[in-house]
Amino acid sequence: MPHRLLIATGNAGKIREFRALFDAHVDSDWELVAPADVGLADFTVVEDGETYAENAGRKARSYANAAQLPALADDSGIEVDALDGAPGLYSARYAGEASDDAANRAKLLAALAQTPEAERTARFRCVVALAFPYTTNVRLGEGVVEGTIAMNERGERGFGYDPIFALPDGRRMAELDVSEKNQLSHRARALANAAWALDAMARTLDA
Repeated sequence: MPHRLLIATGNAGKIREFRALFDAHVDSDWELVAPADVGLADFTVVEDGETYAENAGRKARSYANAAQLPALADDSGIEVDALDGAPGLYSARYAGEASDDAANRAKLLAALAQTPEAERTARFRCVVALAFPYTTNVRLGEGVVEGTIAMNERGERGFGYDPIFALPDGRRMAELDVSEKNQLSHRARALANAAWALDAMARTLDA
């Protein structure tokens, strides 16, 4: 019988992506549940850590305790070299606390308007954190994908900064089909690097 694992985010795009990623990268048997499935649709965690790992770990522990279930959280961002690594930790709220994906992309393109194409190098970074309820131990996995910030938007798939993130072959992240994105995205790589921890957690629950 599969064990339930709470995906600790209110972002519907991330929840869909994690469901597909588990099919691609995780061998152990988990039933993924969203916060709304366990009465936590309005639950929030302040993300004021100084690193992706701090934020992801805090979310995983907080959601795990609130739901009394093992939880998986991630924190991710886009890091632009010409902007000294910004927006980084603040990627989700780059254009303001109430900003949406389109506003964040527009602000980033405006910030780079005078930056030549050769100097628009960037990367997506993701850290995945896993936690049991009422424990301080958090297991982590990190993933990075390198690319550049394109001059304009292209592609209808994905979410967030995907339409302006160009891979080395020139395609935008938002142009990849689901199966390909789930092999090479920063979130895919982070989850693949945390698969050992998911297997260990499943064995603990089976014991």
